[in-house]
This record gives sequence, structure tokens and C-alpha cells, in this order.
Amino acid sequence: MDAKRLTLDSGVQCYREQPRPEPAPTLVLLHGISSGAGSWAKLAEHLPGYRLLAWDAPGYGDSRPLPAKAPSAADYAQRLEAWLAGLGIERCVLVGHSLGAMMAGAYLASYPGRVAGVVLADPAQGYGDADEAKRDEVYRSRWTQLMTQGHGAYARARAPRLLREDAEPADVARVEAEMGKLHVEGFAQAGWMLANDQLGDYLAATPAVPALVVCGDEDRITPPEDARALADRLGLPYRDIPRAGHASYIDAPAAFAAALDDFARPLFGGAAAPEIS
Repeated sequence: MDAKRLTLDSGVQCYREQPRPEPAPTLVLLHGISSGAGSWAKLAEHLPGYRLLAWDAPGYGDSRPLPAKAPSAADYAQRLEAWLAGLGIERCVLVGHSLGAMMAGAYLASYPGRVAGVVLADPAQGYGDADEAKRDEVYRSRWTQLMTQGHGAYARARAPRLLREDAEPADVARVEAEMGKLHVEGFAQAGWMLANDQLGDYLAATPAVPALVVCGDEDRITPPEDARALADRLGLPYRDIPRAGHASYIDAPAAFAAALDDFARPLFGGAAAPEIS
């Protein structure tokens, strides 16, 4: 995927793109709290028929952090709208992984016009309704460890938990590499959002566009039972990603790509993409 940047009124927004000949439909990929745009490269190999746009969320990579020290998912959605508008995207499927699912939900709530469908992958649902002590614990649980341990030690300790028990060493290295790019400021802002906001504030009922919940069947961060409960609450279809942990699109990219293709292809007229690999 090609590394690119777009200068917005709010600052530089960085992203990766897998370009395709027109009229390839667009999937917009929103990474989780400990990741970045580069984490989607393995999945991109399995989606040859789609234009893929993967952002580095504000405060990640070289993307400018949000101005608010205590942002909500709606603040990330506002930047997402500026970026998609700047790229001239008229219609896309949003794929939000983990914390990215909260951003996708907030975007759909405020800017539904560009959205053909939404995939909530291994979704984080937030702790906005938890007591103050729990919210403070969640907020401080990641970025303070990064500051104390340093990037290398933090990544070595944390990365394996995002994958299945017998993950490929190359996949563990991929997750570690993305964690090595984290910036404390952006990481802390994202941690605040996770601790003090919640997906249910944006998706309180069945979404107005087609939506799908997927989850790795070995996810230890956002367990499958929680993802299934979310799908049941919203009246949405649910799909397991076999032999996959939290970063299910890294552990099982072919199965994840098949789930995306099965969901997205009908939304773009049924002839959007050649057979996935």
C-alpha cells in the first residue's frame, strides 16, 4: 500500500492507499488503538478488486493530533469526514477495527451520506457508562505503560495478545512494528476516547445502512461473546473469523477478506470485484 498524505484545514492527514482501476469500489479501513495504517498491508493482498484507503488516525503516524485533549469518537469522525471529502469519496464501506469501530459508528451517526455499509470488526464498545475509577484505569492502562517501558518492551509484551495463541512470528513482528510507531500524545487521546465514550451512544439501534459484525474466534481483547451480543442488540448479522485473535485481519486475512467481499459486493451492484485471492 502506498503511503500518502493530504493537507486539511485541521492539519496533515496521513494514510495508505491500494489504488485500483476505476470503477473499483472503496473500502475505508480504520485501525485500532495500538495500530496504524500499515497494519492492513497483509489484508490488502487478498482484496484485489477494491480501492483500499487506510488512515493513520489523528495522532498516529504523521497525522496531526486532534486539538481536543479529551476527544470523543465524534471528534475523530469529524476528521474522517474532512479526509474523505478531501479525497472526493462519494460512496464507501467503512471497516472499523477495535477502537476504529467506535469511530465508524460515530461517523455513521453524523455523516451517513457517504456510507454504503459498515463493518464492525472485533469491536471495542467503550467504557463511557463505567464508574470513574474504571474509566480512569482504562485511560491510563496503555499510554502510561508505553512511557514507562519504552516502545520496544511495550510492543514485545503487548503484541502477542492481539493475535491467536500460535500466531505466525511474522505476524507478531508486524504488530510490534506498528506499536513501535505509536506517539504518546495520540495514544493518550485515543485512550481517553475508549475510556470515556461508548459505541452505544452512536449506534443505539439498527444502523440505517447495511452493517456486519465480525470477530476472531480467539479474540482475547474484545471476546466473541461480546461481539455476538452487540450484533444481537443491533439486529445485525455476525460472522466468525476462524483461527484468529483480536487482530483478525492479520491472523486470518483470507477469511477476513472473504467476509468483507461477501458483505460489500452486493452494496456496489454485485460486480464490484474480481474473485478475491
